[in-house]
Amino acid sequence: MSSRVNDGHIAIIGTGFSGLCMAIELKKKGIDDFVLYERADDVGGTWRDNTYPGAACDVPSVLYSYSFAQNPNWTRIFPPWSELLDYLRSVAAQYDLLPHIRFGVEVSEMRFDEDRLRWNIQFASGESVTAAVVVNGSGGLSNPYIPQLPGLESFEGAAFHSAKWRHDLDMLGRRVAVIGSGASAIQFVPEIAPHTETLHVFQRSPNWVMPRGDAELSPATRERFSRRPYRQRWLRWRTYWAFEKLASAFLGNRKLVEQYRSQALANLQQQVLDSDLRQKVTPDYDPGCKRRLISDDWYPALQRENVHLNTSGVSEIRPHSIIDSEGAEHEVDTLIFATGFQATSFLAPMKVFGREGVELSDSWREGAATKLGLASAAFPNLWFLNGPNTGLGHNSIIFMIEAQARYIASAVQYMRRKSISALELDRTVQTGSYAATQERMRRTVWASGGCDSWYQSADGRIDTLWPASTIEYWLRTRLFRKSDFRALTTGKG
Repeated sequence: MSSRVNDGHIAIIGTGFSGLCMAIELKKKGIDDFVLYERADDVGGTWRDNTYPGAACDVPSVLYSYSFAQNPNWTRIFPPWSELLDYLRSVAAQYDLLPHIRFGVEVSEMRFDEDRLRWNIQFASGESVTAAVVVNGSGGLSNPYIPQLPGLESFEGAAFHSAKWRHDLDMLGRRVAVIGSGASAIQFVPEIAPHTETLHVFQRSPNWVMPRGDAELSPATRERFSRRPYRQRWLRWRTYWAFEKLASAFLGNRKLVEQYRSQALANLQQQVLDSDLRQKVTPDYDPGCKRRLISDDWYPALQRENVHLNTSGVSEIRPHSIIDSEGAEHEVDTLIFATGFQATSFLAPMKVFGREGVELSDSWREGAATKLGLASAAFPNLWFLNGPNTGLGHNSIIFMIEAQARYIASAVQYMRRKSISALELDRTVQTGSYAATQERMRRTVWASGGCDSWYQSADGRIDTLWPASTIEYWLRTRLFRKSDFRALTTGKG
């Protein structure tokens, strides 16, 4: 593999929305000596891996897509995973990215060579390449998380994470336990519930759920979008601003928080008539503190005779059952983990060593400090897409990805124009940027809303979300600021 690329190329890790967008932005600037490294055998990222029943986006398709590659052929407001995967495949083909992709290669380690100012990239296969610039686009939702429950290894039935769905397993007549009740569970539980004999849902904490309001996009609508693209662009921006209004609620506007709470409670009151069940699924924290969820069939599914909501937690797994925290035993033959991803681990399990041998996870142990989630001091020419403090709780992450890719492409273009071998983020700039981000975070609902969530690290820090509007992020990434970086021209800089 190393013989097929030059050691000055740009390495892009991942071929989901982030990696493909990065490649397109480089092409727009006339830069085409890049290679995308993908551990799977197809593009698609999240939408290649998450194929569980009911898997779909919770952002409208008109907004959950590239601004430069609108798709008039979406069949629904909220597209299923298969349409999103087909969309990414079509974009990769449209922009002629497939010749740049190396499939079936998983990055296990990267080390910065201070003498050559190059990144040495090691693959799980034992092969390696050298690159001048690395852009990580592997995403925060690429490594499933499975809790280490007592006795789990003794379970003799089928056990899998929702991101690794067993399509060979017929749910008909099965006794299923679902661990978790978040964004994935509320999509697949209503799909499998009618087929199971029993379905136990183990809920750690309830979520605020609003109506989904999904609908088919008629052939006539799709025809209008195709013939008059401005109509779809107008709908895109109208949808964007509708979502952006949520930002002020999550960023501390108490009036809007209470308005959201009232609407969610009204939805709950209307759909759940049983008072005991209603109490179990009513959150005791502020809306937005955890991920905003939308569904029209979650509450009806919980009220099926064969579905049982358990809020006491899991104490032990046995070969053919689950023991809850109150000591009750529930016979099951299938365990499905809807327990999310290792979102706060960022590049894990990949090991990344920067200048003077510092390892990235060690560097971020006391906080994932960066500048706008794009770069980190001591790691020259390493860029991040969907990096620390750039996730969203209210709008489309694609908006953020495009802003990041444009910024990084501008930085690479600047380096080449000025014949700069490497750029390293100034540590003073990083320290100030991270401190300001964390100060703003303390005023948000994610930090003060009274909940524990996957947004938070073990010590309570929130290094995952952007604590401001997306417009502000867009403005702050419009221009590459060379003054934030120092140029390295010799081995030790």
